[in-house]
Amino acid sequence: METISKVDAIKILHQKKVTFFDVADASKIFEIEKSKTLYVLLQRLEKDDVIKRIVKGKYHFALKDYHEFELANFLINPSYISLESALSFYGILPQFPYTITSVTPLKTRTINYQDKEYEYSHLDSSYFWGFIKKDNFLIAAPEKALLDELYFMAKQLRNIHVEDLNLKAIDRKKLCELSKRYKFIPLHKLLANLKIC
Repeated sequence: METISKVDAIKILHQKKVTFFDVADASKIFEIEKSKTLYVLLQRLEKDDVIKRIVKGKYHFALKDYHEFELANFLINPSYISLESALSFYGILPQFPYTITSVTPLKTRTINYQDKEYEYSHLDSSYFWGFIKKDNFLIAAPEKALLDELYFMAKQLRNIHVEDLNLKAIDRKKLCELSKRYKFIPLHKLLANLKIC
């Protein structure tokens, strides 16, 4: 299947339930092996507003709605929603941050797309766990989101007003159990100072 019309492309994307894809995915979705043919098709679909380029080599099917947390997972993989965004999602942090915050074992970076900032904080791969799949995105469990936040605070990389936190949504016993997996003394001191563990 070398030349694909706009209508056929839309049909294919709908049938395969595609929201986001990269160039390698596009090759499989449209069954096009020649990179030049694929590139021409992607350019045409972008010009026709069927797809939107998010960053180089990554696209969004424009006729499909998505949750910004889904996009955050797709932009940098592996990553999961954590820190202020996850705390706000669970109602632990009262205000909703403008920036969508995630953690990743890859390097720290920020991506801007459609007036939104997607921030990825580097988290050592030995601490990259404790997330769950909710709807179509990966997000830290409430206790892990708080632990990630406190870990970055202990490293002096983040700063939130702990007194603003609503800790009712947190299972303290579970949080203290999980904290034992962190081999970082400043975090344990912070947990003790805050009388959380």
